[in-house]
Amino acid sequence: MTDTVVVRSVRTAADLKKFISFPYRLHRGDPHWVPALRMDVRKLLSREKNPFFEHAEAEYFLAQRGREVVGRIAAIHNRAHNEFHEDTVGFYGFFDSIEDQSVADALFKAASTWLKPRGLTVMRGPASFSTNDECGVLVDGFDTPPAILTAYTPPYYVQLTEGAGFTKARDLWMYQSVDDQLPERLTRGAKLIAERKKIELRALDMKRFDEEVELIKQLYNQAWERNWGFVPMTEAEIDHLAKDLRPVIVPDLVVFAEQKGKLIGFAVALPDLNVALKTNPSGRLFPGLIKILWKARKINRVRVLLLGVLEEYRRAGVDALMYHWIWEKGYAKGYRWAEAGWILEDNAAMKNGLLRMGFAHYKTLRLYDRPL
Repeated sequence: MTDTVVVRSVRTAADLKKFISFPYRLHRGDPHWVPALRMDVRKLLSREKNPFFEHAEAEYFLAQRGREVVGRIAAIHNRAHNEFHEDTVGFYGFFDSIEDQSVADALFKAASTWLKPRGLTVMRGPASFSTNDECGVLVDGFDTPPAILTAYTPPYYVQLTEGAGFTKARDLWMYQSVDDQLPERLTRGAKLIAERKKIELRALDMKRFDEEVELIKQLYNQAWERNWGFVPMTEAEIDHLAKDLRPVIVPDLVVFAEQKGKLIGFAVALPDLNVALKTNPSGRLFPGLIKILWKARKINRVRVLLLGVLEEYRRAGVDALMYHWIWEKGYAKGYRWAEAGWILEDNAAMKNGLLRMGFAHYKTLRLYDRPL
C-alpha cells in the first residue's frame, strides 16, 4: 500500500457513504464510543434537510491511502456566527483520523485551503456543525462513555490536533451528579424562592407541543446571547431540533419557569439514549432498532441539555428551582444519574451553582484555534 495520503472532496453518493461509514470502522473497538444511527448522520449532513445550511456552507473531505479511507473532515463557513460576533472564524468538524499525524495534517490543510479564500482568518473546531451541535476534543474524562448529544474522541486526537499547530481556544466542562438526592438545604431553599418570588414551574404539555416550542423560541437566544461562541438558532433550526427530539422527550423533564404569566426560564433534560445506541455498533436501523428499543426501557441516566434564564432573573435562584424540579421528577421515574453541561470554563456562576447542587466536574472538551 502506498504511503501517500490523498485528500479529496466528497462528490458522489458513494463518497458520502464512505464519509459516514468511516468512524464506525475506526472506533468499533473503543468501549466508550457510541455509534449514532447512520440515518440521523445522513440527515444532519444533508444540505437539503438541515436548516443550518440556510446560513452556512460546508465541504466534506475524505483522506485515503490507496483505496483505504484513513480520515475525514468538514470545512464549515458559518455566516451566522461571524455576523453575530463580527469576526472571521471558519470551522472544522466531523474530524476523524487514524493515529497518524500525516493524515491529520493533510485533512487540516484541505479544510484550511477551502476556508481561507472566503476571507476567514482563523480555523476553529471541532464543531459538527456549530456550538449548538456536538463540539470539542475530549481532553479529560476518557474513562466513561458520552451522554446523548455529547462529543467523544479518543485520547490520541489531542496529540493530532496540537501536533497540527492548534492551540486552545476555550474549554467546555461537563458535570455529573454525585448524589442520588439534592442537598436538603437546596430543597428548602428552592421552595422558599418559589414562594417569595412567586415563581411557578410546570412541565411541558405534549398536547400543545408546537405552542411550547414557540415559547422556547422567544427565550432561547436571549438566554445565551452573551456566551462565548454562542450562535443564535433560527426558527427553522429550533423547529428542526424539536422535531428530532420529540420522540425521546419525557414531558416532566422539560420545565418552564414563569412569573406572573411571563416565561423567565426553561430547562430541558433528556433520557440518555446513548445507553441504548451503544448496543447497536453498526449504526444501522435494522436489525439494530430492536436492541435499541429494548435497552431504552432500562435507561436510568439523563442529560440536562439546556438551561436558560433571562438575565434579569439569573440571581433569583431560578436555575436551582429548575434543577430541583428535574431531579425530583427524574428520580421518581427511576433516573439515578445526571449530566449537566457543557459549561464554559470561565462561567464561575454556573460552575459554583452546579457544585452547590451536588454536581462534580468530570469531563473536559476543548475547542481549538489555528490561524489561516
